[in-house]
Amino acid sequence: MSKFETIGIIGKQDEAPKVWETLDCLVKCLRASRRMILFDPVSGAKIAAPKEHILGLREMGLRCSLAIVVGGDGTMLHAARALAKHQIPLVGINLGRLGFLADVLPKEIKTSIGRILAGEYEEEPRQMLTVRTSNEEQESGEYLALNEVVVHRWNPARIIELEIYIAGVFVNAQRADGIIVTTPTGSTAYALSGGGPLLHPALDALAVVPICPHTLSNRPLVVAGNSPIEIRIGADDRDQVKVTCDGLTALNLKPPAQVFIDQAPWPARLLHLAGHDHYKILRAKLGWGGGPPPCQPSPGAS
Repeated sequence: MSKFETIGIIGKQDEAPKVWETLDCLVKCLRASRRMILFDPVSGAKIAAPKEHILGLREMGLRCSLAIVVGGDGTMLHAARALAKHQIPLVGINLGRLGFLADVLPKEIKTSIGRILAGEYEEEPRQMLTVRTSNEEQESGEYLALNEVVVHRWNPARIIELEIYIAGVFVNAQRADGIIVTTPTGSTAYALSGGGPLLHPALDALAVVPICPHTLSNRPLVVAGNSPIEIRIGADDRDQVKVTCDGLTALNLKPPAQVFIDQAPWPARLLHLAGHDHYKILRAKLGWGGGPPPCQPSPGAS
């Protein structure tokens, strides 16, 4: 019997019929397996779940042994930030476009979820980041990111000046639209469009990717995953800079200010079906050559 006896469902905030249909199919599958099901307010409202089974994500993290996310990668990012501290494993059912994180197809719910509940899965820890900021007046709270932390301009008419320090050592000063600090998970997101490298999820590494740097020799850097990174904002860029975590605005900055980025003390825990192939997902999602494999030498050929 699987250890996942209490399962939380987290739904996408979307009124499209496919969301309700997918939730309904998932609930039927879980009820047939005699699991206790808890719902976040969005999914609970969609299927009219009993009030006592509808919880906020913080309480869900205290009571669930598994969370199933119905949505796209954005919904998975939201769930990971909320539940990573509780170390709840996540399974994603993909209703979005890319599906790098949510990789179970709606039409395969019954089979795929059944296999996972039977123990036929692989667990993949994904590095997360913490970010905090400070200025002359105050220090911010701590924020979480699974994909990336971005320090960027919001005024489209100008670039900003940044100083980068890694593990306390000055790296460079640059004038650019901003800087992306990405985990391996986020290397297929915003950092990819900025020319950053693709990092395998198993790597303990970060990439520091400039956004439209003014100096052409300013290239992405790959550093150790536990490297503390500090970004200092130029004093002349008052009110021009924001920090975002996974695409969500955290706060504005007022220079002189610093952004401190560190490895989070716990990873996100993603579950995939046994036999999960990361490179197959890259081929499918990035449009790489998807034809037959290269020709193999004929038997006896030299």
